[in-house]
Amino acid sequence: METVVVQKYNLDEEQEKKEIVRHYRALLRALKPRLKKGDRELVRTAFEMAADAHKEMRRKSGEPYILHPLAVAQICVEEIGLGVRSAICALLHDTVEDTEVTLEDITREFGNEIAHIVDGLTKISTVIDSSTSTAQAENFKKILLTLADDPRVILIKLADRLHNMRTLDSMSREKQLKIASETVFIYSPLAHRLGLYIIKSEMEDLAMKYTEQQTYKDIARKLKETKRERTRYINEFIKPIKEVLQEEGFDFEIYGRPKSIHSIHNKIKTKGVSFEEVYDLFAIRIILDSAPDKEKADCWKVYSIITDFYHPSPERTRDWLSNPKSNGYEALHVTVMGPNGKWVEVQIRSKRMNDYAEKGVAAHWRYKEGSSSPQQESKFDQWFMQIREILSNPDSNTLDFLADFKSNLFTEEIYVYTPKGDLRILPVGSTSLDFAYSIHSAVGNKCIGAKVNYKLVPLSHKLRSGDQVEIITSNKQKPSEDWLNFVLTAKAKSKIKDALKEEKRKIAMDGKATLERKLDHMKINPSQYNINELVQFYKQSSPLDLYYQIAIKNVDLRELKEFTLLGDKLEPPKPAPVKQPEHVSEEAVKHQIPSKKDAELIIFGESSDRIAYKLANCCRPIPGDDVFGFITASEGLKIHRTNCPNAAQLLANYGHRVVKTKWVKNREISFLTGLRIIGMDDVGVIHKITNIISGELKVNISALSIESKEGLFEGLIKVYVHDKDELDELVEKLKSLDGIQSVQRLEES
Repeated sequence: METVVVQKYNLDEEQEKKEIVRHYRALLRALKPRLKKGDRELVRTAFEMAADAHKEMRRKSGEPYILHPLAVAQICVEEIGLGVRSAICALLHDTVEDTEVTLEDITREFGNEIAHIVDGLTKISTVIDSSTSTAQAENFKKILLTLADDPRVILIKLADRLHNMRTLDSMSREKQLKIASETVFIYSPLAHRLGLYIIKSEMEDLAMKYTEQQTYKDIARKLKETKRERTRYINEFIKPIKEVLQEEGFDFEIYGRPKSIHSIHNKIKTKGVSFEEVYDLFAIRIILDSAPDKEKADCWKVYSIITDFYHPSPERTRDWLSNPKSNGYEALHVTVMGPNGKWVEVQIRSKRMNDYAEKGVAAHWRYKEGSSSPQQESKFDQWFMQIREILSNPDSNTLDFLADFKSNLFTEEIYVYTPKGDLRILPVGSTSLDFAYSIHSAVGNKCIGAKVNYKLVPLSHKLRSGDQVEIITSNKQKPSEDWLNFVLTAKAKSKIKDALKEEKRKIAMDGKATLERKLDHMKINPSQYNINELVQFYKQSSPLDLYYQIAIKNVDLRELKEFTLLGDKLEPPKPAPVKQPEHVSEEAVKHQIPSKKDAELIIFGESSDRIAYKLANCCRPIPGDDVFGFITASEGLKIHRTNCPNAAQLLANYGHRVVKTKWVKNREISFLTGLRIIGMDDVGVIHKITNIISGELKVNISALSIESKEGLFEGLIKVYVHDKDELDELVEKLKSLDGIQSVQRLEES
């Protein structure tokens, strides 16, 4: 999986035509089983309309633009499992935004349903004021709002994004970073949530290929190197199981499947282990061709056969047969001790379950008319209702809305029960107060506590799967500001905010009465103009805020005496000194004076002048790190690593503020960075570590702290290095010491 060298595009007109026809025929072949009378003509009309509309357009790679809609339609049909209507929408998805074709043309030709989906796919083209939000964030919001309307919009959008990710090589570096980060921030979690696991994994791998190039290459190389040995192990593991399954008369497929590079990298990071120590580099999958009424029993039978050969780990068994995930995922996962003391994950599912696992929502629509179980049906519909609920109350602040949406719909879920045994699905980390609001906003507003499994718990108690919850209410209870600190669900947050606003409005009415009495006493007309003057003078954001501040005595009305009256208009005493605006424009940043004489970064704007910047504290980049520049609202230009914990969010929401940035060699300046070392607490271990750092590599140590506990030590060392090469050499040398278990760079130094 090395980075592909982009071939220069060099097809002539005749070859291009052949290429387009080849792709079109491939799409028709994929659609063949789904074509009803008249469908082929409709697909042809859509293809001709798109080809004609895009005829003058080229992609960044140089190829004709029409190949992109064709590829998106192909992904929709082959990889997501959508049908003819969706393929037509995919062919037309960019026409309304980028060409002369109008929505009316599409309605006339294909009817309302297709026009409605294409409209949903047409992106925002107006730029929104970036002080409260960004065009990108608004775009995400619009995409998400269509989800409740017609899920096909999102599925086609995911196909569009997947094709863009597959063809990212021809884009500029900043574009690659921006698109890859958007993908990780919103599209791959969406694919995951809609049950499209294969697409989710590919998106994450492709994003990592561009945001963490070196790590991606290293893991891809190691996977390639260990492939033969892995295949041998998988065959040895499968052999006895296969024989028994055949004897028992099962119709099945069994194979090993490597985990995605992104998920291996996550394991390495979260568990603090090396590539060699990741036990689940692959999973064994068993897919049974069973009748719908025998599926579950067959899966458990296979489980029993596997555990006759290999010992299972009970805490790593996941039963999604009895309790499927809300997005339709059903399977039985068991982790067993395989040959040579290796843990191996085995996934057991039927063909129908496998279709759900790979095609997610699209499979749900296909099986809806068929024999999907009532339990599955209600789960899915309940989840969809939850989506609609969040979307029906979009908060005015788009970035908050996106954060809520992500925390509610992209996390794993827990299953909790009411006292009568009704099931409620909530995100992991939900509290008893979230549960109260999930029942009804009136119950949430009056909640004073809960009984979880018959024990009294506070509002902030975090629930676990399987809990039975009874809410205790009181008519005297009112929501308070601090509730927002521990609720997790969007519904609870928005209902609490609504109740607080209502409470604030009531208090503000008292303040309004106070102000009107005062103005009346001073013979001043409480006109809209005068009220606005007072709002500005007291630096409030709205008349309601002003009334509220008066009511809680935060505003001193004695200052009214300093106003003068011109006719019936209030004139403030004298203008307050104007503060410099906090926002720093890109131009302004470009012309700041450099902070260091030897700037070791080159920032490519229109001019490649050397300019002032700061290194971000969240990731402390050093020369050699893959970095990008980001224009902040108040601190000018900041440099972040592309794998910084905050990078995905910054690049996804504020891509327009990114400045292309690159290190140049400069050995004069040292950078402070930190390392965490874990190992055996042996005699002289500190001497060995300091000897390598100071003695062998002549690196200066800024701070060193070591804590020993029960035979292990954890050391935090801060060192001054010139660049990433020097740091990498230091890490490798330390890792090679006896008894050292792991050496990791600290995210924050």
